[in-house]
Amino acid sequence: MEYHFSEFDVIDQSDDIKPAKSHVFSKDTAAITLAFHQGVPGYAPTQLVHLHSLAKEMGIRDILVKDESTRFHLKAFKGLGGSYAMFRILCEKLGLNPETTCFNDLRQESYAEACAEMHFVTATDGNHGKGVSWAAGIFGCQASIFMPAGTVESRRQAIEEAGSGTAVITNLNYDGTVAYAARMAEEKGWILIQDTAWEGYEKYPQWISEGYLTMAQELKEQAGVLKPTHVFLQAGVGSMAGAVLDGLSDIYSDRPPVFSIVEPCAAACFYASVQAGDGRPHSIDGNPETIMAGLNCGTPSKTVWPIIRDQASFFWACDDEITRNGMRKYARPCGDDLPITAGESGAVTLGTAMAVLEHPELRKIYGITKDSVILLINTEGDTDPEDYLKVVGKKPGKG
Repeated sequence: MEYHFSEFDVIDQSDDIKPAKSHVFSKDTAAITLAFHQGVPGYAPTQLVHLHSLAKEMGIRDILVKDESTRFHLKAFKGLGGSYAMFRILCEKLGLNPETTCFNDLRQESYAEACAEMHFVTATDGNHGKGVSWAAGIFGCQASIFMPAGTVESRRQAIEEAGSGTAVITNLNYDGTVAYAARMAEEKGWILIQDTAWEGYEKYPQWISEGYLTMAQELKEQAGVLKPTHVFLQAGVGSMAGAVLDGLSDIYSDRPPVFSIVEPCAAACFYASVQAGDGRPHSIDGNPETIMAGLNCGTPSKTVWPIIRDQASFFWACDDEITRNGMRKYARPCGDDLPITAGESGAVTLGTAMAVLEHPELRKIYGITKDSVILLINTEGDTDPEDYLKVVGKKPGKG
């Protein structure tokens, strides 16, 4: 069933949910991923923030926010996926067992020279490329990062400042940039480390997604006995959303939360795929424009599409104003709630959750009660400082 409002469209497929018989991204996989990340320089669990005052105002038990804006000082969560996938690839190339190898092993002199010869390449709309550049830097590798037309210069510069990557803005859209990066890998013998999967290219995107299970594992420990009833996950190609959805479904298998997938209207490829009703992923053509640069992706990743298709209850296509609302609320919270620096892609799920909580019909459809616990992930901080200031009206941390 579809619902259409002035600032968003929603597909409700809660009656068609197919509980997972087995999990692609299981607790066991998450434990391995977490063990790797714990050995990476600068690792620390990101904060789980309780927005108690906003929850009280909205008539529910709690709103939890996993704040990834501080992850590895990259202002985004993507370093988790980039570093874990690069670690797995390096182990594969060097003949090492990833379950008995740690980060420090690869920095030993016997392997450092081989790492220095390896050249990775990827396409990105910002945060994934920053994660790859940073990972290449800590492993001592080389990296080339290509970005779609319309990317702001500050995002390109941030990628180069994060690590050893060289970043170039192309004149192509996102999907065209992905194809270009794949072509460069083939022509130059570079290693493609892309977070979207297609036929014949699935293993490395799978490892990137597995990297995001560290968030779910940390969250389980931080939340304790408090179990989320509703989870809102933003999706670009879906690599994070699919892994976290499947991981949390496994963690809370006795009563899985209600999952919502949130995208910008201009690049709502999961929404369009579900709307098509044929069970297959579909692409968005052209050059979509949205302030949510990290979600400006035109094709669902093949690896996670079946998970999201079968286990998510709601699919949202949101106007940019929804994420602006979320950015402002994070920056100027209710009561004693802690302020959170949330960029355009990070804040859209708060804007979406507030739209549900403020709308009686949607509250009823979602089954929201006084005992509901909503979980959100703030996937990025002010990765576009100029736009953040324009939307929020102040710099992070300023009154």
